[in-house]
Amino acid sequence: MPSSTHTPPNHRTALRVLSGIQPSGRLHLGNYTGAVQQFLDLQEQGHDPFIFVATYHAMTTIDDAATLRDNVRAAATDYLAFGLDPDRCTLYLQQDVPAVTELAWILGCVCPKSQMDKATTFKDKVAKGLSASIGLYTYPVLQAADILAVDPDLVPVGRDQAQHVEIARDLGQKFNRRVGDTVLKIPKLQIREDAAVVPGIDGQKMSKSYGNTIDPFMDEKPLRKRIMKVVTDSAQPGDVKDPEASAVYQIFSALAGADDPRTLDLAQRYREPARQGPDGFGYGHAKQALFELVMDTFAEARARRTTLEADPGQVDEVLRAGAARANDVIAATLSRVRRATGLD
Repeated sequence: MPSSTHTPPNHRTALRVLSGIQPSGRLHLGNYTGAVQQFLDLQEQGHDPFIFVATYHAMTTIDDAATLRDNVRAAATDYLAFGLDPDRCTLYLQQDVPAVTELAWILGCVCPKSQMDKATTFKDKVAKGLSASIGLYTYPVLQAADILAVDPDLVPVGRDQAQHVEIARDLGQKFNRRVGDTVLKIPKLQIREDAAVVPGIDGQKMSKSYGNTIDPFMDEKPLRKRIMKVVTDSAQPGDVKDPEASAVYQIFSALAGADDPRTLDLAQRYREPARQGPDGFGYGHAKQALFELVMDTFAEARARRTTLEADPGQVDEVLRAGAARANDVIAATLSRVRRATGLD
């Protein structure tokens, strides 16, 4: 496990990148392909990722202390197990950077109510039965503070979160106009268009709220059993199949990459089952291939997670160091904001 002494990138091309995730349960393959993989790529490219676990946001949906505590620990451990390196990124808990909530109040004072009325996430969650709390309603303002507080250059998100980043950009611009100065840095929005929607075991989008996820850190036997539950149609082993219509293939392709030789080989097996032998090629074979891919892809991550679980103090050390660096950066932002508003 790397040390937690962060050395910020110093070359000219390095970008500060901000992203976060709600601790609503163990991270799954959809989280990995849609977000974590991108963080790892940015880290490898020498950029400066700030990644936070959105503990305050989670309170809009989780009201049990033990559940929240366990989810926060699991999310931080999963991030490190997947390969986030505390020497090359800043990982912290939202609750450990209290200045962000002060900035959220200040941004709330320039945010028109009509802007919150248009937030689609609030409407969607209420439609699903969540309580219409003020916390849920003003969620985008706190998210704007999360973003603007660390002066990022770039905020990469999925298309479903693009509106929240646009709200953050708009509130930052409104604040700057109100004080007559460029106090808050306005980051660029980056939507990852190439991130495939990963289906869960029921064929719907993989999501903890649907209970259809695949956790790559499960024990081997339960993991294989879980993958074997991925829904399929009634095609027989000898039948020609369309790989693009198969949830098993879609998960495989999202994880390995559409152009990976293993993905191309699997697609050929779907289309030409007779070439695989007298018994053809059935969905059971495809699921076994997916299981082996998951085990191979996450072999090192699974080993790292075992080590982290055996010594949780490592995670605590990383989070403390991450919070210290985040607080230093945020303090500078808040100092400018206070000065511009007369709160200094």
